[in-house]
Amino acid sequence: MSSTICITGGAGFIGSHIADAFVEQGHEVIILDDLSSGSKHNVPDGAELVVADIRSDQAAQLLHDRKIDVLIHHAAQMDVRRSVENPVFDADVNLLGLLNLLEAARKNGVHQVIFASTGGAIYGEQDVHPADEDHPARPISPYGVAKLAGERYLYFYHCQYGLDVTCLRYANVYGPRQNPHGEAGVVAIFMHKLLRGEQAVINGDGKQSRDYVFVGDVVKANVAALNRPGFEIFNVGTGIEIDVNQLFAEVHRGLGTGPTAIHGEAKVGEQQRSSISSAKLRSQLGVSPETVFADGIRETAEWFKKAGKLGR
Repeated sequence: MSSTICITGGAGFIGSHIADAFVEQGHEVIILDDLSSGSKHNVPDGAELVVADIRSDQAAQLLHDRKIDVLIHHAAQMDVRRSVENPVFDADVNLLGLLNLLEAARKNGVHQVIFASTGGAIYGEQDVHPADEDHPARPISPYGVAKLAGERYLYFYHCQYGLDVTCLRYANVYGPRQNPHGEAGVVAIFMHKLLRGEQAVINGDGKQSRDYVFVGDVVKANVAALNRPGFEIFNVGTGIEIDVNQLFAEVHRGLGTGPTAIHGEAKVGEQQRSSISSAKLRSQLGVSPETVFADGIRETAEWFKKAGKLGR
């Protein structure tokens, strides 16, 4: 049965891939995006684009005017370092923006929210690797704090108003269409610099590690979560740690071009290790990240090469 799905941030990196999948499945897809980092080029044929800020009356009005069944929330201030520099702005977008949508959702018959949370930032420095969903949440950035608070607000809306909620805690997502501008996607940043012949800089010794999950695997998790009743939290990650030195070497190999990296100063307070287990996702929703990192990097590199030729 088809649903009417509103995807916030659907003109961005992850959201547009999710929009592709739901359009292909025959759902009515409405994309809500202010285009501050997303692009009209990413909006699939068959999806409707509404340009508005999630904090605005226009965004709330959209949920009033249209019969939205499912809200998939990806619009966010997603730069961890910016959240440290300006926590008020981070909370304004990531909490007040979410609450604006949730108030409109519960008043206008939305029955499910799929929330893009973070597995990379919500656990903080982990006691065990990989972390499962029962690991203590000890975020060390305002971005992680806001995502955790967002989950707590969603639990309130589930208990108080019966809203079905699925929170997907993503590891570090990479893939085609990732925005190379800013600090939120190191794969995209490195690829963009190397293709332009610019110098890539690795912070510190490069041994800080992350769990890198391909965007196609994230899409599968969202598709599997559609119309799931109740309130649930799932990690979406590979459980494999890859440090920045390894990542850069794979990016360089995938592109086959560009200078080698140099090492710069370490970033104060940067989280050193992160990896998350998707065992619960696999057991309850029947999907788990399967893309091998080298394969995902090659596919991403091909997209960046083509995008560069198109001047995007």
